[in-house]
Amino acid sequence: MTVFASEPSATRPVARTAAGALRGSREAGVAVFRGVPFAEPPVGALRFAAPRPARAWEGVREAVSFGPPPPQGGHFGMDERAREAAGDDWLTLNVWSPEPGPGAGLPVMVWIQGGAYTIGMSSLPEYDGGRLARDGGVVVVTFNYRVGLEGFGQFEGAPANRGLLDQVAALEWVRDNIRAFGGDPGRVTVFGQSAGGGSVAALLAMPRAAGLFGRAVAQSVQGTFFSPELAAGIAGACAAELGLKPTTADLSTVAPDRLSAAGDAVGAGMGRWAEHWGRAAHRSIPFSPVVDGDVLPVTPWQALAGGAGRDVALLVGHTRDEQRLFTAIEGLLGRVTQEQAATALALFGPGGDGGARRYRDGFPSAGPDELYELVHSDWLFRMPSLRLAEARAAAGGRAHVYELTWPAPGMGGALGACHGLDVPLVFGNLDRGQPAMLIGEGPAPEAEALSARMRADWTAFAAHGDPGWPAYDTGQRLVQLYDTRPAVTAYPEEASRLIWQEHAFPALPLTGR
Repeated sequence: MTVFASEPSATRPVARTAAGALRGSREAGVAVFRGVPFAEPPVGALRFAAPRPARAWEGVREAVSFGPPPPQGGHFGMDERAREAAGDDWLTLNVWSPEPGPGAGLPVMVWIQGGAYTIGMSSLPEYDGGRLARDGGVVVVTFNYRVGLEGFGQFEGAPANRGLLDQVAALEWVRDNIRAFGGDPGRVTVFGQSAGGGSVAALLAMPRAAGLFGRAVAQSVQGTFFSPELAAGIAGACAAELGLKPTTADLSTVAPDRLSAAGDAVGAGMGRWAEHWGRAAHRSIPFSPVVDGDVLPVTPWQALAGGAGRDVALLVGHTRDEQRLFTAIEGLLGRVTQEQAATALALFGPGGDGGARRYRDGFPSAGPDELYELVHSDWLFRMPSLRLAEARAAAGGRAHVYELTWPAPGMGGALGACHGLDVPLVFGNLDRGQPAMLIGEGPAPEAEALSARMRADWTAFAAHGDPGWPAYDTGQRLVQLYDTRPAVTAYPEEASRLIWQEHAFPALPLTGR
């Protein structure tokens, strides 16, 4: 792993946690601690188990290198990155603090990365917390959690939602230790994007997470949650790829990279099971949180509508063109046929053919490309995000809503305000990591200005619970638009909102055997 410390050890920051002392590094005025274990490695006898607290150590532990990521799917080369980082200490976290020390009392922001619950690691350069911590006066924490079959496979002998349980364990570590890094454990904000946004939504609904954070930011909430039957069916197919049964006893003998490869194989061929797995198969989503009745009792929308986490301030939103990135990856940008659009409307619109009619009525001038992108964006990200705010408001809680509409200039401007654009803007990392391609060369002054505005709003929310615009209600429906000239206005995606207003976003079912 890369070692970041260069200054003499005597001048490097030291923090004392419940498990032992850590020596980090100082970078651009920020104290940084990397690769801090928050749970025991989930291997051997602990594989597929709920996380257990990390063991204590003697002396001062070096905390200058990221810990190895959990086993990864192959998308965007993440499996190769995981293989290059040897080791099984997957459950580690990283801390950036502008003022380390028990008396600082700074707000804390805990990041949960996305990756469709299949990939994701906190060591990616786009998640470097230095600029956000320094400019915003906050302590930033990022961490790894188990993904794919290791974290979300539903099989006999293992608790459901192990990836979510890892997230709870990281938040418990923050509660117990963050004061030593200058953070205030009473002012913790959890924030995440895509599957990380879905995780934030899940945490709001989880009894085990109650009291671990007081504010939540859910960016582009991935709206897929599985029934136990669907999750078990997919896990069974993954095990069958290896000639095994979907049990802890069988799968614990399989090398992690082989297990990830089996998940990739099933994900790539999910169309074979479309009759049984429904929308998850048509969208090739093999893993999602499971509404198991225990770890996750109900969906986030049910939970918030029932008043769960009402005292947790919520900031939630999405980008305008969520789907466009995926359309480009599919090779369909500007090439969607009438038949493909009709199929997408029938599969993903609420109410099947009725939803298709509502889309055509709501967007009478839209061609096949726009209809295809609209229904995919709405089903997977935009409407799950909006409906989370509406559920919170209906139960008497407070939510602030935003939409990112700035058309990014990178890649010739072809992707607009697509999925993932918010990540470099919120972290301020406009020139590193894969999402920086969306920003383009430079970056341009307007990108720097928009990033500064979003960072200021996010950190203000973490500090005070108010990002600077009115809370969302079902009367005015005011939201913050982030563009070259940010503005507060009525929610602009009204046609989509009306199409989806009766949809409950239930757990996706197993439709046949």
